[in-house]
Amino acid sequence: MARTPRWTVHLATLTALTLAVTIGGASAADATPSGIPSTATARAELDALTVAPQGSTSGYSRDLFPHWITISGSCNTRETVLKRDGTSVVTDSSCAAVSGSWYSPYDGATWYAASDVDIDHLVPLAEAWRSGANAWTTSRRQSFANDLTHPELIAVTDNVNQAKGDQDPSTWQPSVYSYRCTYARMWIAVKYYWDLTAQAGEVGALQDMLDTCTA
Repeated sequence: MARTPRWTVHLATLTALTLAVTIGGASAADATPSGIPSTATARAELDALTVAPQGSTSGYSRDLFPHWITISGSCNTRETVLKRDGTSVVTDSSCAAVSGSWYSPYDGATWYAASDVDIDHLVPLAEAWRSGANAWTTSRRQSFANDLTHPELIAVTDNVNQAKGDQDPSTWQPSVYSYRCTYARMWIAVKYYWDLTAQAGEVGALQDMLDTCTA
């Protein structure tokens, strides 16, 4: 029996999330992406992923994943994540962050200028392309690139994000060792929800990262 696609977003859920991340500032409880599974759920989802060789980047372009899109009023996806993940973020009339602070869980750095922060696509766009997104419609790729419902977007140090590039966990993991458990759970959740494949080496690395999780 064919598996029901998991990527279709229910409008009510998306609307509620948009309101949650655009109204008020982030608190310690909500300054992280939504939808991070428990370790047990992540292990089950990892087991359910389709393991396949890495696909080609032929034909890939970031333009095929339109972002950033308007989320609410004058706020686009980047600005929405900056407000969600930051502390005491103040925005101007165009929704640009003019003050605040951002803690980057990948490297443990804190920044006080939004220009020092990138919004990381946790599963990089090129990695998604190689894992099945090459066959998607542009509309579905846009939904993926601006996904606020699942743990696909996070504010991190800009040069750390650039160094990560399009690598998967078999070749890149956060330097903050204690965050690798969370990173693995996030990565698995995104790949599982969007029905993306994983390489054998990627799966092995994710299993090792899950083994760092405390009970």
